[in-house]
Amino acid sequence: MNERQRLANLLRNCSKNLLLDQGMQAHGTVMKMGLGFDLMLSNDLIDMYGKCGRTGMACAVFDRMPERNVVSWTALMCGYLQNGNAKGSLSLFSKMGLSEIKPNEFTFSINLKASGFVGIAENGMQIHNMCTKSGFEWVTVVSNSILDMYTKCGRVSEAARMFNVMPVKNLITWNAMIAGYTLEGNGERALLLFRQMQGMGEVPDEYTITSTLKACSGLGATRQGSQIHSSLITRGFLNSVRTMIAGALVDLYVKCSHLTEAQRIFDQIEQKNLVSWSALILGYAQECNLLQAMDLFRQLRVSIHHQVDGFVLSSLMGVFADFALVEQGKQMHAFTIKIPSGLDISVTNSILDMYLKCGLTDEAEKLFNETPVRNVISWTIMITGYGKHGLGRKSILLFHQMQSEDIEPDGVTYLAVLSACSHSGLVEECQEYFSRLCHDRRIKRNVEHYACMVDLLGRAGRLKEAKNLIDSMPLKPNVGIWQTLLSACKIHGDLEIGREVGETLLRLDGDNPVNYVMLSNVYAEAGYWKDCERLRKLFKMKGLQKEAGRSWVEIDKEVHFFYNRDETHPLTEKIHQKLKEMEQRIKSEIGYVHGVRFALHDVEEESKEESLRVHSEKLAIGLALVCGEVEKGHKTIRVFKNLRVCGDCHAFIKGLSKVLKVVFLVRDANRFHKFENGLCSCGDYW
Repeated sequence: MNERQRLANLLRNCSKNLLLDQGMQAHGTVMKMGLGFDLMLSNDLIDMYGKCGRTGMACAVFDRMPERNVVSWTALMCGYLQNGNAKGSLSLFSKMGLSEIKPNEFTFSINLKASGFVGIAENGMQIHNMCTKSGFEWVTVVSNSILDMYTKCGRVSEAARMFNVMPVKNLITWNAMIAGYTLEGNGERALLLFRQMQGMGEVPDEYTITSTLKACSGLGATRQGSQIHSSLITRGFLNSVRTMIAGALVDLYVKCSHLTEAQRIFDQIEQKNLVSWSALILGYAQECNLLQAMDLFRQLRVSIHHQVDGFVLSSLMGVFADFALVEQGKQMHAFTIKIPSGLDISVTNSILDMYLKCGLTDEAEKLFNETPVRNVISWTIMITGYGKHGLGRKSILLFHQMQSEDIEPDGVTYLAVLSACSHSGLVEECQEYFSRLCHDRRIKRNVEHYACMVDLLGRAGRLKEAKNLIDSMPLKPNVGIWQTLLSACKIHGDLEIGREVGETLLRLDGDNPVNYVMLSNVYAEAGYWKDCERLRKLFKMKGLQKEAGRSWVEIDKEVHFFYNRDETHPLTEKIHQKLKEMEQRIKSEIGYVHGVRFALHDVEEESKEESLRVHSEKLAIGLALVCGEVEKGHKTIRVFKNLRVCGDCHAFIKGLSKVLKVVFLVRDANRFHKFENGLCSCGDYW
């Protein structure tokens, strides 16, 4: 073997085993021997530097080459792509087109992958067209890359067309298509392909199993997922070794609410990855087992194998935001400051969201102003948060400020500002932004944008205009927009439009209990008890159940949950007594009267009052008062509810804020209500 070949073999070994120091020494030897312009050795150097993460050095070798072939170009493109610079690869591919060198199947494959990486289908389609013209389309490595590119760019239907006409399919083909369907959220098709591939004799590998388990997770398909798990056990699969599959199994059982099985598999994994850690932590948190979730998080923090990443931090912060866990959220914020991944913009955005959903607008504003880099999501979170708090003017100010800083609003930002205007009753402003949206060709309008206008018109009592807007809009109305109009009909007592809209909802979505409750409320407001009774019978006949109302309050860093008529809390007797005392005080001082129309009509008046007293938000407030939150000097009591606050509770809390001279901040399913001195920030429209 001559010296030139020996150096080539050495460089290829360095490339394969990522031996950068040895590779650089070999480079020095190449130069000393006068082989610096040798085509084969230069190509091996480019490949070695690319594989070892030194694309700058690879580029320097490439730039000095007097002669290049297709391997030279492709090796540098591969280096760019492997180091996350997909745009660099695509740019080099364009320059190659100006040379006399023609791409081969590997050149095409790399740049199809780069197109999928950046998510620009148009780039990939141009390369696909070049593959067709040059005869490479049906080379397996190229056709697989075309298929994968389409799935990564969200063009799953194009990928499926490619899949159906491919003359040769291998395991990579099936994996790409199954992953594409899973990524799109089409779990049924993914499972169908999984069965088909096995029927054709293909043996699933780790990637197949992982994608298919993700499809089961998305569907909540416990049975199918368990069958796959059983087949793995039969084949001698070990959770302790196959970390990727084990992580997917943990995620599956978490998503299907089988936490005991998820924990069992988690405990078997020797080298746990962040997927399994985050899945189990979030599973416990979403099941309200916050002690176990935080204990696992502490274990993750001290794990020598892992640095907590931005995804875990953002996801946990999302749980704290949804449950309005202020203290845990603040502790997590303090932790993020100490670690590198805490600087991720996604983490900052999740902290902003947490503060706003916990009702801490000042803290959110301070963090937002101190954040050096803000993206469109950061601005949208703030605009949404201000809107939920009824601070529409602040939302508008931010909307203009973000544009002055050259950040273009997207469809979600427009939705945020429209919703903010609607919550604050800013009719002219809302109409102006809706008009801007309609003339902005970059952004595709959706039904939710129109729903904001319907809500705004409904708030103003312009119900016929709202209905005409729905009837004339270029999109098919969904259940949500009709529910928005029906809610307005109830508030303004418009039985005629309310009846029509309600019947439309029952036709569209006859198994949704919310629609029966809303229409029943419209009839109750108008005193049409026979129609109410008809709906109640239909509701029971269908076996429907309302979502249970649940409220919670955090006292001394402990979260207390209540359901309607909940008597499980050890202080229940004292809570009821305190609520009765408060009712008497509000009645005597400001003339509060129970809104008995919010109770069932077929029970005695006294029983109606009793049923209203045990609404979950009142029980949560009662506990805060029993625990002496007012006496401790807490001038703001925060309560959170999963559903909309009822009219009686709204009136009760307004009265309570006046007689106790305390601010109650209540977050319901729609917005924040700030009760202060007998008034609410929502203006009694919610």
